[in-house]
Amino acid sequence: MFSQQIYLQGLGLGAGLIMGIGAQNAHVLRTAVRGRHVLPTVATCIIVDAILIAAGTSGLGALIEASPILMPLARYGGAAFLIWYGLRCWSSSWRGGATLSGDGAAQAQTLGAALATVLALSLLNPHVYLDTVVLLGAVGSSLAASERSSFALGAITASALWFSAIGLGARRFASTLARPGVWRVIEALTGAVMLVLAMLLVLDR
Repeated sequence: MFSQQIYLQGLGLGAGLIMGIGAQNAHVLRTAVRGRHVLPTVATCIIVDAILIAAGTSGLGALIEASPILMPLARYGGAAFLIWYGLRCWSSSWRGGATLSGDGAAQAQTLGAALATVLALSLLNPHVYLDTVVLLGAVGSSLAASERSSFALGAITASALWFSAIGLGARRFASTLARPGVWRVIEALTGAVMLVLAMLLVLDR
């Protein structure tokens, strides 16, 4: 049975967790400014979040949190990927060739490669699991069985609204954001976010 109060609770908690600066958000912003495969990227982020939120509220979060193997594997594997991605962004910023029209590698990127990147950033990043599966899952699974679907729907709505806003908003201001100087700053900041997240993962914080 749908509960508006529980739905709003899920919406608020989901927004609070998803709106924090993270690998997914930085990548969606980067993709939107470049104007390549924006909708598939946004849709993939929303679908992944929806699946993980549903799994978490069904009780998967408690199993992952209790595992002595899954979390360490996810932590170090995710950190390695974030370091690679962050250094790649810094290299692009340093070269100064990363612009909306001038970054040939980005313009030539296939849809498959774009989806592989966003899936890696989503599924190899333990922070995604901590937010969607463990934290949201812990709250959702503590509710009555009849209320869990309303909570999950609220959290999924927050994810859909947020990623859509990033993708469409950044695309609208792409002409400004894609200026060489501005884009170099975006690349540098994106790289910094990835490397900081990698460090926090390694330090288990």
